[in-house]
Amino acid sequence: MSFTGFSPKALDFLRKIRSNNNKEWFETHRGEYETLILEPSRAFVEEMGEHLMALEPTINAEPKINKSLFRIFRDTRRMGSSKEPLKSRIGIIFWQGRSKRLQSSSFYLHFSPDELFVAVGVRWFEKPLLDAYREYILDDTRRVSLKKILEDIEVKGYKLLPQGYKRFPRGFDSSMEAVELSLYKGMASYALLDPSLITEGQKLIDTLYKIYEDMLPLQQIMYEISTHVKED
Repeated sequence: MSFTGFSPKALDFLRKIRSNNNKEWFETHRGEYETLILEPSRAFVEEMGEHLMALEPTINAEPKINKSLFRIFRDTRRMGSSKEPLKSRIGIIFWQGRSKRLQSSSFYLHFSPDELFVAVGVRWFEKPLLDAYREYILDDTRRVSLKKILEDIEVKGYKLLPQGYKRFPRGFDSSMEAVELSLYKGMASYALLDPSLITEGQKLIDTLYKIYEDMLPLQQIMYEISTHVKED
């Protein structure tokens, strides 16, 4: 199946979820979900994945639920999670490496009626990856190099995740150049775009490719860090 873009009705469907967030409504409208969201998402993963392999040949692009595609149903059992059963934004991920998809650097996006969010990196660190990240940036040369990469990305107009910690972790102190990098709970850059872009097939692919190419140096650093995670 070739990707020609999502129907404009896809965003309307996500708006309807917000007004009808229950499993009974969804089951009645499952056909719309499959036609408007699931099928074009699969086609998108296949086409975008082929493009991304030009940047990173080992990227994972698997057009399946719980692989590159996320479930429409939210896990309401998780502490602090929304208790609404359905998600009104659609996430898609292309991750690199053999580790868990959310703990390996990735090319990521999600879209909703409000925004098209495009990102590279890791949005939050679980402890094994946090430890690997901190060990990596303990080296002065690596830390300063990462800071330069982030500055270059910001110059191009992209944003960085906010810092998550207020105190420097063990081994870091205020005398160290670029020590502020130790305060991050995740490391990713992102852009916010008009969600209507999802309806323009080739333009969407081209726009995302340019963004991901701009952010590629961060992808490469974060992937390298993920390969040093110490498994239990």
